[in-house]
Amino acid sequence: MIQRTDDAPSAAQLELVRQQLGRAPRGLQAITAVDGRGTPLAVRVASLVDGKPFPTLYWLSSETLRIEISRLEADGVIKALEAQLREDTALREAYRRSHEAYIARRWQYIDAATRAEIEAAGFTRALTERGVGGIADWQQVRCLHTQYAHHISDHNAIGEWIDHHYPRVAASVA
Repeated sequence: MIQRTDDAPSAAQLELVRQQLGRAPRGLQAITAVDGRGTPLAVRVASLVDGKPFPTLYWLSSETLRIEISRLEADGVIKALEAQLREDTALREAYRRSHEAYIARRWQYIDAATRAEIEAAGFTRALTERGVGGIADWQQVRCLHTQYAHHISDHNAIGEWIDHHYPRVAASVA
């Protein structure tokens, strides 16, 4: 069962994320989703890392979820979703709202000093106009991993669609 959280990682969770990613995570701020055993599934990272914009707010840390989502991408699910977005007004509107909510949440997590640094460096548009995973064209689904990380961390229309059409993804970490 996937549970949402927004807690600073414990030392043990930080080590688990390091093992999951195969490297130390950069800009990690919180664990945003865990399984029933408390194992991290997704993380939230800073929007400015080493003085550079980092528009992807949520990342999958779970190797199991990354593999499941990669299988969907390899099976052509992104193209099918983009075709459905062109035809399905309700999904398209829900996806737009997901991007807007993502941008608002990302900006909410940025403190005043970091906002000033972002503005001084000219990075404001990258963080206030680009949606899930830094995508500019909201009719595209560039990466299912970032969509699903957003979904299990907060809410995302594409992640919800995945859960509905491919329940094995969420079940893989139950």
